[in-house]
Amino acid sequence: MAERSTAAVDVADNGGDKPPAADAAKATADGVDTQNGRAADGPMPEKDGERRKAAPAAAPELHSGHKLARRYRLEECVTRLDGFSSWRAMDEKLRRAVGVHLLPADHPRARSVLAAARSSALLGDPRFVHVLDAVEENDLVYVVHEWLPDATELTAILAAGPLEPHEAYQLVTQVSQAMAAAHREGLAHLRLTPSAILRTSTGQYRIRGLAVNAALRGITSDTPQRADTEAIGALLYAALTQRWPYENDAYGLTGLPKGVGLIAPDQVRAGVHRGLGELAMRALANDGATASRQEPPCTTPEELAKAVAAMPRIRPPEPAFTAPPEYQHTTYQQGSYGRPPAHPGASATRPIVVPPPPLQSRTGRVLKWGVAALLIAALGLGSWQLADTLLDRVKGDSGGTSNSQSTKTKEDEKKPKESKPLHIAGASVFGKEPIKAEDADKAVDGNHDTGWVTKIFFGYEGKFGNLDDYDDGSGIVVDLGSVQEVTGIDVDMRSAGHKVEVRAAAPEATSPHGISGFPQELVKLGTAGKNLQATRDTPIKTRFVLVHITALPSDGGGDGYRGGINEIKVLGTAE
Repeated sequence: MAERSTAAVDVADNGGDKPPAADAAKATADGVDTQNGRAADGPMPEKDGERRKAAPAAAPELHSGHKLARRYRLEECVTRLDGFSSWRAMDEKLRRAVGVHLLPADHPRARSVLAAARSSALLGDPRFVHVLDAVEENDLVYVVHEWLPDATELTAILAAGPLEPHEAYQLVTQVSQAMAAAHREGLAHLRLTPSAILRTSTGQYRIRGLAVNAALRGITSDTPQRADTEAIGALLYAALTQRWPYENDAYGLTGLPKGVGLIAPDQVRAGVHRGLGELAMRALANDGATASRQEPPCTTPEELAKAVAAMPRIRPPEPAFTAPPEYQHTTYQQGSYGRPPAHPGASATRPIVVPPPPLQSRTGRVLKWGVAALLIAALGLGSWQLADTLLDRVKGDSGGTSNSQSTKTKEDEKKPKESKPLHIAGASVFGKEPIKAEDADKAVDGNHDTGWVTKIFFGYEGKFGNLDDYDDGSGIVVDLGSVQEVTGIDVDMRSAGHKVEVRAAAPEATSPHGISGFPQELVKLGTAGKNLQATRDTPIKTRFVLVHITALPSDGGGDGYRGGINEIKVLGTAE
């Protein structure tokens, strides 16, 4: 069974909730205080739009390899919270990956989860991640849903920066229209966070967890349409500014400054699209954001979708202009190009009728013949010089190495050595408390389908649960076997959104430990995409290279954070 660290858990289901809610509650999950990781003393406050604390219920004792309905084989636990767990599984009948939510049949939320899953399955809207099955069997309740391995979570997209206007326009258009359709069928989400929005490779946004995620966490609301509309406004605000529109940090985003309230997006970040910024403020009407504006607030997804449709359409950015290849002048014989033959079997080239030249004087004829003679003489002289040059070259080849060959050799010697992947002698896990040290070699085995994966951490924006054992972060140390000249790195991360840097040990180091043991910097600390590549003109001499992770991306299945490395290649100039 997958391990879970005893890190703090942020259980407020709207991420950085509005300031009153944030100040009022230290919500608990699995008996862990959300502020400092110690056992909580009091019950979770009950408040509209937040999770009610469930009565104690034993979590199902399941493990990887367990099979449900002789069909769904559990592979990896991605969330374990409040008596339920979420898994990545394999549908062996259809041979495809699926997601599974599991909870005991006597769990106080089991009935509501089943009802929510079955209602969501009836919607059948392609803009939502579909529920495939909802079953009560052998004292277990489980919900099976689609798994989209090629989709990217909005949390990871925003970690790389705010969206450009056209992409933000597509986000609010698709999400508001989808939620308007769901509410027309009586379904609400109530947990529309960046981790609930997936972007496919075709640019379509899909929403996961409709009704089910709220039921799993006991979330209810007396005004579900307004709650979902405000959540869409928060998503748009974050997409425009890369900031969460409340005072608390959430989902890898920094909250607004304390005490200033909700401010317009263009006051947070320069260059924000004015129409989209005003739309976000209209959707965030619960805080009185539009009280001083002429436009009325949007309180339902239907109203928000209509407001988006009324905006002037935002066009995608123009593609970068690429200069066409230089025009090649071609000379054709006048009168023959492109003309068909006069009749079948006739030649495609028609004879050109040349009119007779005008009468010329004797002087003109003499001049013409004189020019012709000079041209013939010049051609003969040029042919003789060419032949002489060729003879000299042949003699030079037979007598020894020519000067041109000698010059070419010197130029070749001046060329820098070509960078290529270096041999890797081994790998180990970095940190005071190595995470899954036995899997370190999977990050350097040449197979992108395997890799080193951390366990799940909760809270503290992916900073390893703020635990002392991981205050230096984690990562992989690559051993090149001997000191080499390193010129670059190529790392295939498990997913986008890691905060990572690449460092190298000193040439004389034999067993470096801690960050101080890797003083040479190859790649500066920053948020990486799915692939991290870097090269440098001046090689670094080292034997040990550290891919250092300081913060993990959202795991995508709940409130946890998990990262990893699929493959590492170190580039250098070894002979």
